[in-house]
Amino acid sequence: MALDRPFGDNPDMARDRVVTTTERPGQEDVANHALRPQRLDEYIGQGELVERLRIALDAGRARGEPMEHVLLHGPPGLGKTTLAHIIASEMGSRAYVTSGPALTKAADLIGTLTKMQVRDVLFIDEIHRLPAAVEEYIYPAMEDFKVDFTVDSGMHAKVVSIRLKPFTLIGATTRAGLLTNPLRSRFGIAHHLEFYEQPELVSIIDRASRMLAMRALDPVVTEAIAARSRGTPRVALRLLRRVRDFAQVRAAGRLDADVVDAALKLEGVDRLGLDELDRKYLRTIQTTYEGGPVGLEAIAATMGDDGDTLEDVIEPYLLRIGFVSRTRQGRKLTAQAADYLANR
Repeated sequence: MALDRPFGDNPDMARDRVVTTTERPGQEDVANHALRPQRLDEYIGQGELVERLRIALDAGRARGEPMEHVLLHGPPGLGKTTLAHIIASEMGSRAYVTSGPALTKAADLIGTLTKMQVRDVLFIDEIHRLPAAVEEYIYPAMEDFKVDFTVDSGMHAKVVSIRLKPFTLIGATTRAGLLTNPLRSRFGIAHHLEFYEQPELVSIIDRASRMLAMRALDPVVTEAIAARSRGTPRVALRLLRRVRDFAQVRAAGRLDADVVDAALKLEGVDRLGLDELDRKYLRTIQTTYEGGPVGLEAIAATMGDDGDTLEDVIEPYLLRIGFVSRTRQGRKLTAQAADYLANR
């Protein structure tokens, strides 16, 4: 899938783009994990989902059973992995984290399932990318807590059944439409995560700044960062760290709205949270295709990127803020986008 290489033939650009919603390996993983809430009461946003999970968790604990299987879908960076760890913490169990592309054969899945204990959580990111041969083993594991596999072949073939300890599967996907119906139907709870509103992002930034031992932030600062965060907590935390570093090195520790502007201008992020790749996308439609409508693949070919990348990484936020519309004929710039480009 394109998210593995989000910027065409130049994978290094993925590290340069500060507003990308995809998670980056290495130090950022560690930093994000340290800032994640550990309990459901600490989780900010997604109120309807949190209430559904709280009821399911309380009911499971009261019966001494694992929670129902959960499917979380929506844009990246909205807290799907965090919720998996929270559910495991609330159940007093362990979370095993993997992804669809990593489970290339049945043995990969069975090896994890057989070592899990009662009420443990198996989190599968990008679950829509599970190979069909592996997905078939998921069905009996979810329903009957067992896996069946065939030993030998021909006349000597026999089916061996392995019992599993009751567990909870949490699947996450950015493309719910690519899930097979048999897999989707086996989840007891399915929920679409929405982009965050600015007050929720302000609360997340305030909490993270305290955990980072920063000085109390002026509301103007938190609102300025939240406004550029594209409705995504992962981006908000990344911008906060960038601003903190800039203030320490270039502003003698001073942190105000001007420092935020200077820090994020250096990163190429404007007041709406758009960066150069977003602007390149908009300018391509405006100049090459006269504002549209134009097909996604044509835009991707002109930009030298991949259509799936544009659809998953670039377009969700532009659609949310009303800069792009989707028609039967293709993508089209709105009047707001034209005004934005005219004023740059």
